[in-house]
Amino acid sequence: MQIDSSGVVANITQRPCTHFDDRPENTNISLLVIHNISLPAGQFGTEYVDALFMGEIDCNAHPSFCDLNGLRVSAHCFIKRTGEIIQYVPFNKRAWHAGQSEYEGQSACNNFSIGIELEGTDTTPYTQAQYTSLHNLTKAIMTRYPLITTKRVVGHCDIAPGRKTDPGESFNWPAYISRLEQAN
Repeated sequence: MQIDSSGVVANITQRPCTHFDDRPENTNISLLVIHNISLPAGQFGTEYVDALFMGEIDCNAHPSFCDLNGLRVSAHCFIKRTGEIIQYVPFNKRAWHAGQSEYEGQSACNNFSIGIELEGTDTTPYTQAQYTSLHNLTKAIMTRYPLITTKRVVGHCDIAPGRKTDPGESFNWPAYISRLEQAN
């Protein structure tokens, strides 16, 4: 898997959205944040996550979507249950995935992080296809952005404790990190 100088991953689906902006000048990309998402909650394979990131979600399509009205969020990449990766924002740009956040005393994690969303919930096991895609994507990210090491790969819960819980108890951190360390 290759990432070009603008932060675009080769040979994956590109769905350029408008929910991003420039990173602050002289910002080093140094953190990878793992999230989960499903819309409606616990339902997989719907078109709603894509619609949310593209700014096209019909908030009347499901009762739980009323809180999404006017919400402008994005992720750099979304990994479906099948392992398919979709890129919405080039890594060199700032996606809007972390919200109010802090890591090692530095606030506004969107400024210096890459956000990857896994289709899932905190309590539903992720698929092997997702772990394989995440592993391959993470290796490519760590190659392109060497300040991101296994110690700087975190969950949304780690940068927004008390506010966020993803990727949740179902995410197998030991296996994911171990595989990354073996690859290096």
